[in-house]
Formats: sequence, structure tokens, C-alpha cells
Amino acid sequence: MSVYILGIESSCDDTSAAVIENTTILSNVIAGQKVHAEFGGVVPELASRAHQQNIIPVVDTALKRAKINKKQISAIAYTNGPGLLGSLLVGSSFAKALSLSLDIPVIIVDHLQAHVLANFLDFPGEEKVKPEFPFLCLTVSGGHTQILQINDYFDMQILGKTIDDAAGEAFDKAAKILGLPYPGGPVIDKLAQEGDPKRFTFAPAKLPGLDYSFSGLKTSFLYFLRDQLKENPNFIDENIHDLAASIQYAIVKSLTVKMEIALQNTHCTNFALSGGVAANSALRAAMVQLSEKYNKKVCIPPMSLTTDNAAMIAVYGYFKYLKGEFSDLSNIPYSSIR
Repeated sequence: MSVYILGIESSCDDTSAAVIENTTILSNVIAGQKVHAEFGGVVPELASRAHQQNIIPVVDTALKRAKINKKQISAIAYTNGPGLLGSLLVGSSFAKALSLSLDIPVIIVDHLQAHVLANFLDFPGEEKVKPEFPFLCLTVSGGHTQILQINDYFDMQILGKTIDDAAGEAFDKAAKILGLPYPGGPVIDKLAQEGDPKRFTFAPAKLPGLDYSFSGLKTSFLYFLRDQLKENPNFIDENIHDLAASIQYAIVKSLTVKMEIALQNTHCTNFALSGGVAANSALRAAMVQLSEKYNKKVCIPPMSLTTDNAAMIAVYGYFKYLKGEFSDLSNIPYSSIR
């Protein structure tokens, strides 16, 4: 029997709606917000206003592309947090109102856990290799960095996390220091393809256990460039590819070292990657190398499912639907990790 889940994602600056049939993606529509580029980062008030403009056309487009009628929807899953409260309220309010009008269940979804479950989505006509429980997952995004042990769809244990900044934020701040456009992570990745990652050294923080820290790395990068620019005002322009490659290497190395420790100290036979930074080519390559080194299967989602998207919200909603784990209308969105 087919279960159709409408997913709604509005945690930050992307308005997304998706329809899945069981775990198969029928549509996955994302509307970005270019308004933030001139500010070098997401402006919360502008983000929530853009969500209000985008939410109806995005949902309408998702239903049309899925070629289903809204009355066929089994349930609506939406992001309840963490994220920007104003943005979350737009998605949650729309989901609740639509569920009332259609008289169907509504399901709340944790954004970070949904990133992990993106590894369980399928595209029409194909079934990809999926993680097997228990598995480790490195979740890396602009706001969060975590190593998790995934025991089942609803049991996710945090083994390590960032104590300050996230890896994605480190990419974006480094790009801003270099004078690159926002979002800077993809730009650094592209420039790094032609650079020498060993040209400059930026040492990652050395924390015990599996926790991360990226604030010191960002400061080291900033002070290094400040000193070099005093001697040569054209230093960044003359070394942009090597600088991008070197800071990317430092961030990815920091992520990889802790993930390797986790692989050595758990009994998980496979692991996965998730989150927006999972689109980074160097990080993807590093995870493949770890897989080969320890002879453990690694699952890496396709590029389209790494960034914020509603299909990952829908698939988490699907697994909750099978358990009959529905929500009422009193749930309030939350901004930080619970």
C-alpha cells in the first residue's frame, strides 16, 4: 500500500516542499533566497518574509510535479526545529492549516535527524545502497557538526559535537575573509580544485574525545591573512587557490580525524555522511578513503539531498507514520538542539 507524505522544510533560507511515495521521491522543490547574498549571511527577518511569499507556490509545484491530488496525501511532515524561529513558524503554520483543511495527520520532524535519514531515500526506478543499523553518521552543516551513532530510525546517540562554531560556518567565514561571495563553502571547494592543500598550514583544535572546535581555526586563518597583507596587499589575489585549498584541507582533516577515532572505537560496520557540507568534494573523498582503509561501507547521499530539502523531512515523516506517531497542533517550533 502506498503512503504519500508531503514534506515541508523552512528552517533557514530555503523554502522546500516534497512528495514521497513510501521512500521514493516523486518531487522535491526548493526555492532559495538571493536577498541574503549582499549581507554575507542569512538575515532572519528577510528569510521569514521570503518564506511567506514562497510557501504556497512551492507546495503547489511539488504536488503538480508528483502528479497527485492533495486528497491523496496520507500525512504532512514539517520541520519543527532547530532553525530560525520566524522561518520555522511559516512552515509549521502552513502545515497545520493544510492538515486541518484536509483532515489528515501532521508530523513534526527534527531537522538534524532528517538529514541523517536522507540516506534512506530512493529515486524512481532505482534503489540505492542504504546504511544498516547500527551505523555512524557525520552530520555537517552551516549550523551544526555532530558524530552520531544511529541505532534505528528514532534512536540517534550523539557521540561528539562542535563546542562552538560548525564546520559549514567555518567555510563561510573563511570565504568572507577572502572576499568571496555568500554562500562561500561551494566557492572555496571550486577554487581549491586548482590549489595546493599543503601550501599553508592551519592547525585544527585538539580536543579530547569526539568533540569539535572551529573558532580557533577561523581566528588563525584571519590573523595569518592580516599579517601577510601587511607585507603584500595583493597576497589573497595572488594565492587564492592555495588559500582555499589549505583552509579546506584543515577543516576536512579536522572532521576526518574525529570520524576515524569513532570508527576505531565502535562496533559499527558501516557509516554515513549527511548535511549541507556533505556536498564538499574533499570531504566526500575523505570519507571514501576511510571506507577503504577500514573496509567499512560508507553511504553518501547524492548532491541534491545534502542541502536543506523537504524530501528528507518527508522520509522521516514516513517512518513516523508507520509507527502512528502523529502530532497535535500545540507543538511549538524550537531554535536550538534539544
